[in-house]
Amino acid sequence: MKNDLLLEKAKTLKLHGIIAHWEEICESCWIEEVILWEEKERITRGLERRLRSSRIGRFKPLSHFDWSWPAKCDRQAIEELMQLEFIKESTNIILCGPNGVGKSMIAKNIAYQAAIRGLTVLFISATHMLNELASCDGEGALLRRIKYYVQPCILVVDEVGYLSYSPRYADLLFDIISRRYHDKPTIVTTNKPFSEWNDIFPNASCVVSIIDRLVHHSEIISIDAPSFRLKEATEKAEKRKKDRSQKKSQSKNKNSKKEEAS
Repeated sequence: MKNDLLLEKAKTLKLHGIIAHWEEICESCWIEEVILWEEKERITRGLERRLRSSRIGRFKPLSHFDWSWPAKCDRQAIEELMQLEFIKESTNIILCGPNGVGKSMIAKNIAYQAAIRGLTVLFISATHMLNELASCDGEGALLRRIKYYVQPCILVVDEVGYLSYSPRYADLLFDIISRRYHDKPTIVTTNKPFSEWNDIFPNASCVVSIIDRLVHHSEIISIDAPSFRLKEATEKAEKRKKDRSQKKSQSKNKNSKKEEAS
């Protein structure tokens, strides 16, 4: 039974040399260890490859998120998203809120969780994606790039609403969303409510259709809070000020002791 399981692993790993000589080596004491080494190494390399191609980059773990800071934030809903059940029903996720409240950080945590579970992920800013698509030279190049954004199990489109775009860009976003519709979930972070998306894509006729496909089968999570980045910058500035004050006090005390000794 054990040898049968090892043979199945060898076939899964496509270790053709080992499979071809299985009868000769299956009783060897080293064969199990070699197969397990290969399996572990491929899992590790696969994860590294997925993370490189995901473009997630650096991010703060969700365990560091200060849940007491936002006036409005559905912690339970976000923690449930980390279980990735939304993927089964291709449910889109919309993270909405002002700048600096942790939307991208939450999206990156979800994307990372998917990557370590063996799923393909791509994290991209809306501007980068749309600029790249719009600059494609010819129909063939455009279709290949559209396929690149449609393929991942999870596509995260970050920072929709930070800039305004032409109708051409709106059409490209609609194409990506439509091709993923019903099949694969898309996560969008935005600082604008849907009622203001006409300002993001002025004069574009497909804005309503973009919103319609995103919102259908979606979970919308709104975060209302002052900027975390401003909060952290203020705290760091206060800490530096306190440290300087302590050093100054310590230096003053040291000088006083020297004067008393002399």
